Amino acid sequence: MKKAIFASAFAAVAAVSIVAPASATTVNGTGGMTSVNMQNIQSMDIETALMMVQSERSRLLEQQLQAQLTAVQDRNAQIALLNSQLASAKQSGDAETAAARQAQIDAASNSQQMDMLRLQSMSNKRNEAFDVMTNFVKKMQDSRSSIIGNMR
Repeated sequence: MKKAIFASAFAAVAAVSIVAPASATTVNGTGGMTSVNMQNIQSMDIETALMMVQSERSRLLEQQLQAQLTAVQDRNAQIALLNSQLASAKQSGDAETAAARQAQIDAASNSQQMDMLRLQSMSNKRNEAFDVMTNFVKKMQDSRSSIIGNMR
C-alpha cells in the first residue's frame, strides 16, 4: 500500500516536472520558495508530499491562466485600436485602408475566439486542480476521523 502511494506521489512530481521543469517550486511555511523534487518528497509524509504536488499544480495552472488572460486583454486592446483606425479610415473615405483594417479586425477576432477557448479550458483545469486538492484534504480528514473513531 505504501509503495503504491509513494509511486503515485512520484508520478505526480513527474507530471509537475513535465508541466514546468524549470519552475517546479512551492511555498514553504516561512514564505520562501523551495524546489519540489524527489529528495524533498522522500523526506516528508505522503500527505504532505501529495499536498505539495497538488499545490504546485494549482499554482502553475494559475500562472498559465494569468498569462492567457493577459493575452486576451492585449488582443482586446489591439482590436479596439484597429476599430478606431477603421472608423478614421471610413470618415476620411479611404476605402483601401478601411478594407485592410476590417481584414485585420476579422483575423484578430478569430484569434480572440481561440484565445477565449484556451482561457476557458485553463480555467476548467485550474478549478479541477483545486477540486482535487479539496477532495484530497477532505479524504485525509475523513481517514483521520475514522482512525480516531476506531481507536475509541
